[in-house]
Amino acid sequence: MSQLSEPLNSKHKKSEFSCGKEMLDTYIQKQANQDVKRKLSVCFVINEIETNLIKGYYTLSNTSVSSDFIPNQIRNKLPKAYNSIPATLLGRLAIDNRFQGQGIGKYLLIDALKRSYEISKTIASFAVVVDPIDQDAENFYNKYGFIKLPDSGKMFLPMKTISQLF
Repeated sequence: MSQLSEPLNSKHKKSEFSCGKEMLDTYIQKQANQDVKRKLSVCFVINEIETNLIKGYYTLSNTSVSSDFIPNQIRNKLPKAYNSIPATLLGRLAIDNRFQGQGIGKYLLIDALKRSYEISKTIASFAVVVDPIDQDAENFYNKYGFIKLPDSGKMFLPMKTISQLF
């Protein structure tokens, strides 16, 4: 599978993106370019070829998870010397209202997981971590096997599980 998305660039019509969640709209419209320039995250988009409207986007960056938050059945298999575990943060994922209901969220998630898996071959990452913005987002990630991290509100999918997809 080739990548479905491309890095955010100046041709993409950021100002016209609207997913109905102000925080996610404001991010792509006003902050994403700055985060990319500062190496805080990378933003990937699926755009409509004819118009350059952004159908959806996601961000990736490095993070770590306290080993205290990892469920016991997984933590017991990890070296005790690690206080935190390296991971990839899928920080934001949003679909423009005009393109919702077309499976783009699923495609973006698969694209993000594939990128994360490929990168984990050269830069260690134990899992992909998400921090759902609301119950709808939590339900979305739960549908794809993400595991809730106790006491943090975050969810994760081990890279070992992701590797079975690719």
